[in-house]
Amino acid sequence: MIEVANLIGRTPSSVAFKLGNFGSFDPELKKRGIVGLTNAGKLDKEIWDEFNADWDSLAYESELLINEKLNRQIKEDFQIETSKMPIGKEKERLVRTRVNQSFFRASILSLYNQKCCITGLSIPDLLIAIHIVPWSKDEKNRLNPRNGLCLNAIHDRAFDKGLITVTPDYTIKLSRNFADYANDATVYDFFLKYKNQKISLPDKFYPDKEFLSFHNEIVFRK
Repeated sequence: MIEVANLIGRTPSSVAFKLGNFGSFDPELKKRGIVGLTNAGKLDKEIWDEFNADWDSLAYESELLINEKLNRQIKEDFQIETSKMPIGKEKERLVRTRVNQSFFRASILSLYNQKCCITGLSIPDLLIAIHIVPWSKDEKNRLNPRNGLCLNAIHDRAFDKGLITVTPDYTIKLSRNFADYANDATVYDFFLKYKNQKISLPDKFYPDKEFLSFHNEIVFRK
């Protein structure tokens, strides 16, 4: 809060006040009996609606603004991997994709307090911000934090391959494929002991139940 306030030239209390205004529009918080401030204005609602309707564009723009405030050139951060590409739309698109992927990872790891939501592992280099509905399947929700989970690298792979899933009530389910490894101690430690356990949920932006249903029905190997 203090860092954001300093970055934009405001006081921490004013930033907290603005976030409280935005909180009054969050349907997820309302379902949990949490309400924001009651004096939010029309402009606050417009900003909330705009951002939630277009995570992809506005996340990129916000990253540009933050880096501008920090006197950094965000595009230069990605010049090495794009240096062989000709200047133009393809290069710009790749830079934008890299920036947004970085934004998504930072958002998801922050929401889950830098811990795998299944195991609690907290080594950042081993954590993955995964998409519940794959990146290629839903362009609109690529950066939506409700389409993300924080998993360690092994469970990320298992989730991607449909060997594990998280149900709409946030329960871990295992594929029948694990039946062949019921006596394997390593498989038990990594997977079987988590069967039917609840994942650790973030403080806000709970995984969207429709996205979880998609993974259950389309990706998961029942």
